Amino acid sequence: MAANSHDQGRLPAAFLTPGSSSFLDFLSDHAPERLPSGRGLPPVKGPVEAPHGTTIVAATYSGGPDGSGGVVVAGDRRATMGNLIAQRDIEKVFPADDYSAVGIAGTAGLAVELVKLFQLELEHFEKVEGAVLSLEGKANRLSAMIRGNLGMAMQGLAVIPLLAGWDTDQEKGRIFSYDVTGGRSEEYGFAAVGSGSLFARGALKKLHREDLTGQQAVTAVIQALYDAADEDSATGGPDVSRRIYPIVTVITEDGFRKLSEAEVAQSARAVLDGRLELPNGPQAPVL
Repeated sequence: MAANSHDQGRLPAAFLTPGSSSFLDFLSDHAPERLPSGRGLPPVKGPVEAPHGTTIVAATYSGGPDGSGGVVVAGDRRATMGNLIAQRDIEKVFPADDYSAVGIAGTAGLAVELVKLFQLELEHFEKVEGAVLSLEGKANRLSAMIRGNLGMAMQGLAVIPLLAGWDTDQEKGRIFSYDVTGGRSEEYGFAAVGSGSLFARGALKKLHREDLTGQQAVTAVIQALYDAADEDSATGGPDVSRRIYPIVTVITEDGFRKLSEAEVAQSARAVLDGRLELPNGPQAPVL
């Protein structure tokens, strides 16, 4: 971005020209090399080895004491690189804004960068338009950003996020999942992405009910992550010895809240205690 040579000390003209309320569009026009998709990779043979985040789960609920509800988003803490554990305490769930959260699976470095860009995109829109983007609009913006990373994805550096939040128009929690091309789908009730998603989704299919309370929904997603870790070596379960527990967030009409380590530890220990009696977890009734 060239500096304004006529007015030293002032912002370049590009910053002062009215245009789109999308920061992503602005960056694409004036500094495309700063986008993750604008950086080329050197020639390599075989897949690119980079740390990968694994399993993210989300579940809606509406069984609060006054009929209130929300959505819970949780992620395990393990990052892997091939058959090795690259990091044991990575964070994979982030607030997108006051009423939404993004959980990331895939190439960890690119995923975190994409989340930061998405946060900036939502903040920029709010400042320019003077209004918060709708949850549907946030889902569409994230879809476009993932689509822009398609070139990297084709080289093995895919990013697969899960977006969840409180829809202030519909007054309920909603979940959106994506594929590497940016295609988005709304998920009803629960969703999971990442290497352990098959097992986590199977667990939630048996545990989830729409009338769960917030605490029950938190327990359900921790149970799902436990089942994923039990079957998938890339997913990390609660690590009591190191005091590393899943990241759990709750989004309601009051906004985004990340549960404290003490709160998650209490729920995780209750799950672990239950597994001593039932190693395969809670049993759903057979109809």
